[in-house]
Amino acid sequence: MSQTFGLVPAGQPVITTPTKILSDTSFIYSIPPSPNTKPFSHIVVFLLPGITLPPAHAAAIHLLTPPTDPNSGQEFDIAFLGALGHGKPSAIFKLSNDTSKGVAIGISVEPEAAVGLKMQELANKQSKAFVPTAAGTGSNGGGQTLQLAQRIINNAFNFLSSYSGRMHNGEEVVPIKAFEQWWRKFEGRVRSDPAFLERDV
Repeated sequence: MSQTFGLVPAGQPVITTPTKILSDTSFIYSIPPSPNTKPFSHIVVFLLPGITLPPAHAAAIHLLTPPTDPNSGQEFDIAFLGALGHGKPSAIFKLSNDTSKGVAIGISVEPEAAVGLKMQELANKQSKAFVPTAAGTGSNGGGQTLQLAQRIINNAFNFLSSYSGRMHNGEEVVPIKAFEQWWRKFEGRVRSDPAFLERDV
């Protein structure tokens, strides 16, 4: 499985051969700096033609950077970016790190359940960064209204984040049909369980 995935850093040639093979299901692709290319902020990761993942498995994509703590004994700090899976053979990931000094991408083929947990943790982390902290409740109930609004936004964000990776003119977009699907699902749940947003999630 040494040639299973392809990577395309924005503005650079495709990469299909891993720099390091850790196991039959774990690979590292190092992208060194080059004087002939500009730093990039997005990278495409895809399954090569004719390649399929094993049943009930997905590919977890990680950004590998030098450890922030040099005494940690770790070769890299690892940040989960997202995943490929059955029905999603490719994705575009935005890198927040400076790539001018080179970057490495780690890909590991893992059980879908394990990758699903990572996806949920990523969505939760993104939603916490996106949604402001609730203000204290006052006699006018404004704090409770803000908390309810946050929970609605969090519910929508978690659903719509599963559509991340779609790009248009260099910007990440979510199709309007995804919002419509969320609204139908959200409205149905409100009808069947009106108090679900009042419970801590």
